[in-house]
Amino acid sequence: MKSLILTVLLAGLLTLAACGGATDTAAEGCGPDALSTCSAPAQPAEHYADQGMKYFDSLDESADPESKPDYAEGVARWEWPPWLLLTGYGADLIAAIDVAVLAAQPGTTVPTRDCRGFDVQPFGRCKVVFDFEGKPCPIFEEFTFNDEGLITFVEAWSDLPGLGPTADADDTWAEGEGVHRLSTRIPGLGSPTGAIDPTGEAMTAAGASDPEVADFAARTQDFWGYWSETYAAAGDDLYTRGCGW
Repeated sequence: MKSLILTVLLAGLLTLAACGGATDTAAEGCGPDALSTCSAPAQPAEHYADQGMKYFDSLDESADPESKPDYAEGVARWEWPPWLLLTGYGADLIAAIDVAVLAAQPGTTVPTRDCRGFDVQPFGRCKVVFDFEGKPCPIFEEFTFNDEGLITFVEAWSDLPGLGPTADADDTWAEGEGVHRLSTRIPGLGSPTGAIDPTGEAMTAAGASDPEVADFAARTQDFWGYWSETYAAAGDDLYTRGCGW
């Protein structure tokens, strides 16, 4: 299955260019380089939960094919190991990759979902279980939003012990102090538009003291090069490790 995914992705996507009832929001005071924690919800909680559901509809063969999430143009997706780190940069690329992956994994569904809205970023969070030809794969996913309610950053973990965003087994929705996530360290995600500039001064400064931010920025500048290297290094037991098979 792993080699088939690589073949479909590289054959169909190498020509794509990577791009980079509302309430009041505190983002009026958040500058263009603000972190996501600066912003407050500008949409009702139901909107954030619904966008999470639509995101998984786009990865579910049994779902309505017209049900798609609303991405900001420069949305980025980061999936922590054993997954492949930066797995999409730009709305068009992410959508195209997901179509290709679904084609390479026929029968994939996401039958178990719990998506919720939160009053702090990431405003949307989901606990789901994929079904890959009868094999379950638990995932924890978070969604950062701009003031328009568009998704600006997607972050995912395997929802298995030792692979999630926190070591606290009681912190089901990653709300505690010991959470390790990238979205809250990326300059720009807290601005009203949520736009990021991977080569800007703020990102460079953040990367100077945070290797993971620096790695994210570098990967946006050579998406396919980094993705191919990470994919090759992941090994044939990628799903065994990530899904617990």
